[in-house]
Amino acid sequence: MTGRRAILSGSPFEEQIGCARAVVDGDWVHVSGTTGFDYTTMTISDDVVEQAEQCLRDIEAALAEAKCTFADVVRVRCLLPDRDDFEPCWPVLRRAFGEIRPAASMLVCGLAGPRMKIEAGPRMRIETEVCARWSAA
Repeated sequence: MTGRRAILSGSPFEEQIGCARAVVDGDWVHVSGTTGFDYTTMTISDDVVEQAEQCLRDIEAALAEAKCTFADVVRVRCLLPDRDDFEPCWPVLRRAFGEIRPAASMLVCGLAGPRMKIEAGPRMRIETEVCARWSAA
């Protein structure tokens, strides 16, 4: 695979910010930080586990458009404002990545949630970012 290609999800934030859900660059697919926001309904759940599940659905869709799967993921970063929210997400992450065991990090930090809270209601509680390597095999 050669060249660079942006993958757009249709999120209004991509246009407002000037970013893409993912970028395919050579053999690599870089997926943007993905929150639990459901762009088809323009809603976000209050439940961190439901948000984690939505994150992974959105990431999986971006990877599929790049002709990748979770099996191609080599790195996962989870960003959460509240460290106590991480452990409840473990089963969700394990279902997606348990067999392939990518490198992983969890970071406690502030997210863009307060801005989105005005638009969508509840605050975002988890953001996940992945990097995958594409192969023609």
